[in-house]
Amino acid sequence: MQPFLAHPFDSDRLHEECGVFGVIGVTDAANFVALGLHALQHRGQEAGGIVSHDAEQGFNSAHRFGYVRDNFTKQSLMETLPGSLAIGHVRYSTAGTKAATAIRDVQPFFGEFAMGGCAVAHNGNITNALALRRELIERGSIFQSSSDSECIIHLMARSIQRNIPERMKDALRRVEGAFSIIAMTRTKLIGVRDLLGVRPLVLGKLGDEGFVLASETCALDIIGAEFLREIEPGEMVVISKGEVESSRPFGPSKGRFCIFEHVYFSRPDSIIGGRSVYETRRQIGVELAREAPVEADLVCPVPDSGTPAAIGYAHESGIPFGMGIIRNQYMGRTFIEPTEQIRNMGVRLKLNVNRALVKGKRVVLVDDSVVRGTTSRKIKDMILDAGAAEVHFRIASPPTAWPCFYGVDTPDRDKLLAAQMSEAEMREWIGVDSLAFVSLDGLYRAVGEAEGRNKSCPQYCDACFSGEYPVAPFDQLERGFRMKSDGVAGNVTGHAAE
Repeated sequence: MQPFLAHPFDSDRLHEECGVFGVIGVTDAANFVALGLHALQHRGQEAGGIVSHDAEQGFNSAHRFGYVRDNFTKQSLMETLPGSLAIGHVRYSTAGTKAATAIRDVQPFFGEFAMGGCAVAHNGNITNALALRRELIERGSIFQSSSDSECIIHLMARSIQRNIPERMKDALRRVEGAFSIIAMTRTKLIGVRDLLGVRPLVLGKLGDEGFVLASETCALDIIGAEFLREIEPGEMVVISKGEVESSRPFGPSKGRFCIFEHVYFSRPDSIIGGRSVYETRRQIGVELAREAPVEADLVCPVPDSGTPAAIGYAHESGIPFGMGIIRNQYMGRTFIEPTEQIRNMGVRLKLNVNRALVKGKRVVLVDDSVVRGTTSRKIKDMILDAGAAEVHFRIASPPTAWPCFYGVDTPDRDKLLAAQMSEAEMREWIGVDSLAFVSLDGLYRAVGEAEGRNKSCPQYCDACFSGEYPVAPFDQLERGFRMKSDGVAGNVTGHAAE
């Protein structure tokens, strides 16, 4: 079976690489995992997998291309995944493997060790995977996938530690980059984050004896689990027999969580760092209205991700809010475009203008980001074709000028509009009456940092905006990627440390 086709609209967005979910201590754990993965579908729509363990049948797994709802809701499949312990993964392939994904690339990955089996699901990106892969192959490892995550299994296999959690610690000490990992043995559920805590991971309680690990709190809500806390940067938790053991195998860290999780990746009904993602996005709109006011008649979001920021912009500016663009809720990523004429319709297949609302109006369009800029141009054309008098773009993130190497599918830098043009040039190229992005300090204020960004030691990973990478992207440097040369080295480490 071949991976399904993505709509061209989606190539002008940043995409999370995946979401992870695990449950222990409940009957038919795989059913809970399927529900959790459904709630995390926004983090990866290409494929999904579940591994479960049952005392009688051992480990069982299922990996499928497509949506969770199209695969893991079938009783015939779920009956093959018995047990009280299960983990799962939803995937959106990285730029390097897109369109060439095989089912063997779909996680969770499984390894059989002397002390028993272990399945691993990884959210993030290993930035020294090329070097690790070469070393492991030279020492006899045989890789089954093209995924950087498989390195973890091979490193664990070569560890001399006597139990799987200790082997995982050994393996992850060799790994650079970003990882939030959920793993399982025959009796244990394991969760671990890298020292910087770039990608999210939360812990929940389900019933009397069950525990849950998930990428976001919204996945706890769908199964009725109680949110306990976030797994902290550099922390490992090992859950068994209703108990949670915590350790910090990688040393102390202040953390550099991905700020784009607040802007776009996480669902608006999730909680991050004790803050509602929805409220943060609304506050970004407030900051935008303060920083970039404009005379206009209507504030209109680019649905769905621009809606909270547009509400904040409208409230702060006093300009009426309206749904000037309507999203087709039923045109999934699997839409097949049979003709060139249909393909040329592009974004119109997904979005349609509410003509009666925008005609004759000066419209402020609020979107979450500008990546390539192609979608922004098409939306602007649609609004003008519907009779709008003016179009002003307000973007709820700073200009995206640098690629992410920590688990986000980002175009090469030469395809990022903000890397090639000034804001004035971008405004002219998109063809709008005005264009403004929230400032980096404004974004930091919106996420709760009253004094803005600490330039000497940023509170978040914001490399896609600033070009300051907290962990050196060794694989990309080897491929010829050039980092900023303005003293950023002081903020780059060889290991995700202090």
